[in-house]
Amino acid sequence: MKKQLFLLIMLGLVFGGTAFAQTGGEAVASNQGLRYIAAGVAVGLACIGGGIAVGQIGAAAMGAMSENPDLSGKALPYVGLAEGICLWGFLVALLILLV
Repeated sequence: MKKQLFLLIMLGLVFGGTAFAQTGGEAVASNQGLRYIAAGVAVGLACIGGGIAVGQIGAAAMGAMSENPDLSGKALPYVGLAEGICLWGFLVALLILLV
């Protein structure tokens, strides 16, 4: 299943530019469309990675807190760091769209 999803994403990236192909000299509009796709991919992949990281860290933190309740405050910064991955993806998307 993961290989099929990866193949579908790669095919979308390779042939995604043909969806914005135009007849004539308007290459700027095609470039603008690719910028939107790149921004979406940046946010999407960052949020998927952040979600996986938060899931792993959250499961480990709950297991640690079940054994020692004093560790509840020590796990929170690690979850925040994992959520920061999503913010970096959003910032990259803004830079792609605004620059």
